[in-house]
Amino acid sequence: MAKPAVFLDRDGVLNVEAGYLYNVEDLHLIPGAAQAVRQLNEQQIFCCLVSNQSGPARGYYPISHVDDLHQRLCQLLQTEAGAQLDAIYYCPYLSPSAGGTNPELTRWSTWRKPNTGMLVAAAWEHDLDLRQSFVVGDKATDIDLAHNAGAKGILVQTGYGQEVLAGNYQHPTQPDYVAADLAAAVEWIKG
Repeated sequence: MAKPAVFLDRDGVLNVEAGYLYNVEDLHLIPGAAQAVRQLNEQQIFCCLVSNQSGPARGYYPISHVDDLHQRLCQLLQTEAGAQLDAIYYCPYLSPSAGGTNPELTRWSTWRKPNTGMLVAAAWEHDLDLRQSFVVGDKATDIDLAHNAGAKGILVQTGYGQEVLAGNYQHPTQPDYVAADLAAAVEWIKG
């Protein structure tokens, strides 16, 4: 039987938004994020990272660097709270019109948010019920992704979240819930 999941954006939700992370050591968790993931783990809720990572397509660094960042993220989650992600999906692709320059990674992709490719792949591979799931993000595209997949979208006010709410970043969106941070989002999900 398909189970619900919580899909988490990375930058601005789990770790501090710092633009493109050229140094792995510059990835730092948002306070309370590891404990929030641990709460999902304890509830046996499938916890999945879904992230647009255009750095490789822009030629800023190789895909292996993104993998190294995710390894650090997982280590920090484990060290801080004994927390873990059940799966990691990310989109390294970027269209030419959006700034892609690396010929191997410059293209349109159904995986790039707000397209649903990452969620569909996760649902297929892990038997997930997207209509009973949640997407937690700090951008309008995260909320659009949730709604495009039939899930509930939670906008956190960390990262770019406050700028989205103020209408100063991306485009207007209608989240199903606005949370101060991931910990508050998890409390709402559990309720």
